[in-house]
Amino acid sequence: MSAMGYKIGHNTHHFWRGIKYNMGFQQPKKQDCVSSNNQDRRLRKNTADRAATVKQSNSLEPSESVPTKLQSTDRRQSSIMFAMKDQQKGEEINSIKLHKRRRRFIIKKSPILISMNSSILNLPTLRYEDRNNSKWKSLYQIQGERKRIMRETCSKYKSNSRRIITPYHVSRIFVEDKYRVLYCEVPKAGCSNWKRVLMVLNGLASSTKDIQHNTVHYGNYLKRLDGFDHKGIYHRLSTYTKMLFIREPFEKLVSAFRDKFEHPNNYYHPVFGKAIIARYRVNATKEALRTGSGVKFKEFIQYLLDVHRPVGMDIHWDHVNRLCSPCLIDYDFVGKFESMEEDANFFLHLIGAPQNLTFPKFKDRHSNEERTTTKITQQYFAQLSPSQRQQSYDFYYMDYLMFNYSKPFEDLY
Repeated sequence: MSAMGYKIGHNTHHFWRGIKYNMGFQQPKKQDCVSSNNQDRRLRKNTADRAATVKQSNSLEPSESVPTKLQSTDRRQSSIMFAMKDQQKGEEINSIKLHKRRRRFIIKKSPILISMNSSILNLPTLRYEDRNNSKWKSLYQIQGERKRIMRETCSKYKSNSRRIITPYHVSRIFVEDKYRVLYCEVPKAGCSNWKRVLMVLNGLASSTKDIQHNTVHYGNYLKRLDGFDHKGIYHRLSTYTKMLFIREPFEKLVSAFRDKFEHPNNYYHPVFGKAIIARYRVNATKEALRTGSGVKFKEFIQYLLDVHRPVGMDIHWDHVNRLCSPCLIDYDFVGKFESMEEDANFFLHLIGAPQNLTFPKFKDRHSNEERTTTKITQQYFAQLSPSQRQQSYDFYYMDYLMFNYSKPFEDLY
């Protein structure tokens, strides 16, 4: 038995998939670290400002009479002493702030150890009056089957007996304390509308229709789990209902591509588009290199599969395994975009949400454009070679396996 937990004679192709796209722990990103250069610049600026204050106080002229040499000296000494005390006080404040930042930095880096065998599942049981309801019973059984497949996949591809969870692993989990819900955000799988629902549950809005897109994503009204200390994180992981919603990987990928590259975007075009065109387009025009607009799907796939990408990964096309760490965190509820309305409203029923709250049906962005469907997805992937389709399937292999999605093309293996 190898470290990956494979039996001798197991399919070699699957073995290398497991190695190439392993489900190991992710390290905290560099952007989580405090910049010492910024701290030094602030300290130098404060010191320069105080020096200017000293110089200015020494150059002030008296309004009534010319002071004696001794009085002038005393005043200068008094001003200098005051400035020195002010500088010392400022440096103490900076020291305290730096200490607090370092403390937060240490908290972010320190792991939370959770025993694999003591994990607690917190999916509410069906109410007594629901147990004879064939619809609720069927949906409850579907949840059991989805979680079974997810646990078996994790057991097959991971052999560790202890799990190490850091705040980084829970950085995409949103917290709703009133109904005790933890929601892991998976982009392009209904995340905007799920955030609206959480805001209504939390009393921040009376209806999901009242909440604009920018309010949802940039308003900072919802708390993230990594914003709590170790005790707060552990308590919520152990007692709250943890859920995530996922989507067929290829369909999710095409949806992200259409949203970010086929519409004006002042982030994805200059950051990702320019790098992709510069690396993968032969004889690119100056205009394309300048704006980053007009990335083709085949170029996007070349970037995605390149182990030496010119620009890093993004949450909109990353693996669910990396975003939500389902082999580290025991999710109580696994919903699917393909059955969103049914799954979402069943979840709201289970947690006892208000009966008038249902999952929104409206399309959040580009509302006049058709949703990305299986048919549209196949049209985009038809632009690729069989080898590129196979490599793309290998790239998302663990998501296909863990969430029990069928192969999107017959020629894949």
